[in-house]
Amino acid sequence: MHVLSVASEVYPLVKTGGLADVVGALPAALKPHKVDMRVLVPGYPAVMAALTQGKVIHGYDDLFGAAAKIIRGEVHGMDILAIDAPHLYDRPGNIYLGPDGRDWPDNAIRFAALSTVAADIGRGAIAGYQPDLLHLHDWQAALAAVDLRYRGGPRSMLTVHNIAFQGQFPASIFPRLGLPVAAYAMDGLEYYGNVGFLKGGLATADLITTVSPTYAREICTPEYGMGLDGLLRARRQVTHGIVNGIDTTVWDPGKDESLAATYTARSLSKRPMNKRALEAQFNLESGDGIIHGVVSRLTWQKGLDILTAMLDGLVATGARLALVGTGEAGIENAIKAAAQRHPGRIGVIMRYDEAISHLVQGGADTMLVPSRFEPCGLTQLYGLRYGCVPIVARTGGLADTVIDANEAALSAGVATGFQFSPVDEPSLQNALQRAATLFAQPKQWSLMQRNGMGADVSWEKSAEHYTALYRSLKE
Repeated sequence: MHVLSVASEVYPLVKTGGLADVVGALPAALKPHKVDMRVLVPGYPAVMAALTQGKVIHGYDDLFGAAAKIIRGEVHGMDILAIDAPHLYDRPGNIYLGPDGRDWPDNAIRFAALSTVAADIGRGAIAGYQPDLLHLHDWQAALAAVDLRYRGGPRSMLTVHNIAFQGQFPASIFPRLGLPVAAYAMDGLEYYGNVGFLKGGLATADLITTVSPTYAREICTPEYGMGLDGLLRARRQVTHGIVNGIDTTVWDPGKDESLAATYTARSLSKRPMNKRALEAQFNLESGDGIIHGVVSRLTWQKGLDILTAMLDGLVATGARLALVGTGEAGIENAIKAAAQRHPGRIGVIMRYDEAISHLVQGGADTMLVPSRFEPCGLTQLYGLRYGCVPIVARTGGLADTVIDANEAALSAGVATGFQFSPVDEPSLQNALQRAATLFAQPKQWSLMQRNGMGADVSWEKSAEHYTALYRSLKE
């Protein structure tokens, strides 16, 4: 079965978040299930640099303003199709934002081009290649579903990684999208007088998936649906939740070169060496007390404003914090100020660094994920894999993947972390206190670590589910 995966980013070529990890992991995960997956991505500078040996397999005289080519090449075992369109994608820095930190003003056209090329490939534009279906990711690729519905082609599946990002643009952009006039309708792209890329995809894709069963239910409610809950309730029968997996070869504490010491569930005694390395990396005072880790975008969605407000109290309990990430200026500044007030107790690295994020997972005692909503979350899965006990909000994929250390789970010996709800200071404080209590019981704590490290966080079950859905579309 041949599937064209269409996305705005793919790890390890270009990444701004978990979307890239999922898109990069799926081809290998699906291969044992006899699914041949090619990945179509924009030809950003990093992508084109990796495809120097690629071959031109199709050309456009005019793709939204200038000539373009489709380049095919193999990168990190993936069959990549890149859109070589310098007028759209050859830009430095963030793939979505300009130097001023704002969205590129032509983002609607840049990702309409991605969807147009995807739909063209679906209709046989590349000689010798006919995908059975298109797997589209988020709003940047959602327009392809609309194109296929109104202009014909194979069936499509749209995966929603985060419904908060919808790709909404003024109605004036519609004539430039190259779609039939009929596509600007209530059951198409029209959304309260504007153009909604994600809305159009949700209305026209043959199947919809989200990245956890709980999130699939949540987005059908006004609280989490971000204005699209009514549409999703109407399409509930074709909506499925599939928990993300992680690449267990990239995230393997037994072989991870980013760690000071590798270890397994049977050799947890080696793990404290990473704690010492983490203390050095973040300029933290050395000691055996609990270290909480944070690897996150520093945003309201991620609940980092709540954690920030609690930092003085957290330090007062004797805990330390190692945080890596970037985000909203107000949260960044508040965390920096707290770190200055508490040198040696709070360590921050205000950038995303893949190697350091691995060290945090391997050296911190807990991983804090206080998200207000979280479609799936990968950070807690990495935490489970590395024996870094997750403390998570009870929402979305966090609720689906962490077994709370309540009395029943502790008695049964199956707990893997801590859940809390609602997402506010008292609830998070209670979770931190519960964690501190169990941390003081080494046997209970190491059992919880081993439970997490033994959890199946791979892609195997998810790949089976995706394959079944693909086959249902092909039948």
